[in-house]
Amino acid sequence: MVDVKTSKALSWLLRHGAQREGLTILTDGWVPLEEVLNKHNFKKVGIDCVKKVVANCPKQRFSLKEEDGQFFIKANQGHSFQVEHLTLDEITDGSEASDVVHGTYHRHWNNIQRQGLSRVNRTHIHFAPGLPGESGVISGMRTSCQIYIYINLPKALQAGFKFYKSANNVILCAGNDEGYLPSEYFLKVVDKKTGEDLM
Repeated sequence: MVDVKTSKALSWLLRHGAQREGLTILTDGWVPLEEVLNKHNFKKVGIDCVKKVVANCPKQRFSLKEEDGQFFIKANQGHSFQVEHLTLDEITDGSEASDVVHGTYHRHWNNIQRQGLSRVNRTHIHFAPGLPGESGVISGMRTSCQIYIYINLPKALQAGFKFYKSANNVILCAGNDEGYLPSEYFLKVVDKKTGEDLM
């Protein structure tokens, strides 16, 4: 249970709280692990626990490296603040990802239909390269999602939208200038429970 708490605390700190907490954020989002472990929430957490959390995280949210005897940790994606030079592979051809799927809930569907998908308070809209449980799908959507929104990747790329793949296979898009990917780039929208196409 400690590992779950530690994983959630690391996720929040590295994705959202690092600046507020005054941590040194290096190129590509790396943070000195010593600074993390000196924070109040992590005083009782050691390097071995962090190594275990990183190695056992099913969604591969974190990376850990050692340089010159010092450990550094980072979140692979999901930041709400801009990270310089975050390691992302640009997707330039629609055939590079057979499926680009965003998971959401019925309560959000009406807004999404009107406005499109929003990055909300993050730097990117998150997509999975398939549905939860499928091969290669590690992260990118919650398993509790009720609606699957499939994106017409070739059409969106042709319109100038930029898509990237993170280290843990999450597909990311910043959207337009307002942070949206309009619904005209939806290929289909499927109700998880009924299989009905909602478009």
